[in-house]
Amino acid sequence: MDMLNQILNMNAGGAYGGGKAGGAFDPLSFAMKPQVVIRALCWLFSIVVFGCISSEGYREEDGKEVCLFNKDNMACKYGNTVGVFGFIASIAFIVGEYLFERMSSVKSRKRFVLADMGFSAFWAFMYFVAFIYLWSQWSSAEMPPGGIGAGNMQAAIVFSLFSILTWALCAFLAYKRFLIGAGDEFTSAFENDPANVVHQQAYTSYSMDNDNDQYSASPFSGQQQGMEQQNMEYQQPTY
Repeated sequence: MDMLNQILNMNAGGAYGGGKAGGAFDPLSFAMKPQVVIRALCWLFSIVVFGCISSEGYREEDGKEVCLFNKDNMACKYGNTVGVFGFIASIAFIVGEYLFERMSSVKSRKRFVLADMGFSAFWAFMYFVAFIYLWSQWSSAEMPPGGIGAGNMQAAIVFSLFSILTWALCAFLAYKRFLIGAGDEFTSAFENDPANVVHQQAYTSYSMDNDNDQYSASPFSGQQQGMEQQNMEYQQPTY
């Protein structure tokens, strides 16, 4: 329940839902972040998928290795490919999550969030295809002799289903980060900074004083008053 509340109320106070750059690194807090926990599950499930298929996904028949998924070698290759790339991508995004807190550039954070959201959604779809593909081929396949490898094939199918959920959740978390953005955090920080308030008030006062001085009197009024005084002091000589 606590994890669910963290996911639904994710806001660390910095740009795009992350902490402010330059803060101290806390390994325990980092390991408990929802993004890291879910990404670690993606990493684990990927190991199970390609590990099960690689270890017992093939059997020898007539001198050739055939896939247990209804002798469709493409099914085994596709399952392995999705699992291996999911494994690599999970590690890459965990490292990126570590660097995310140290990104001082808002644009860099935005690019990472967009990459996370796009790739996670795409890989959830890839696992969805893998689940349908493997499940349909396994339901049509003959049971291997002695049931060897059947448990691994079923585990690959089940963990492909779990991977759909975890990768989709990663995409959802990235989408929430994208909605948070950078505007609210930095705008409120600027407006609430006492130094900025003092400078803003000084600038406003200076602008108002300049406006009053500029428009209160005409620039030619001084010259007109001087000419009037000269006319009054000058008297025409009498003859």
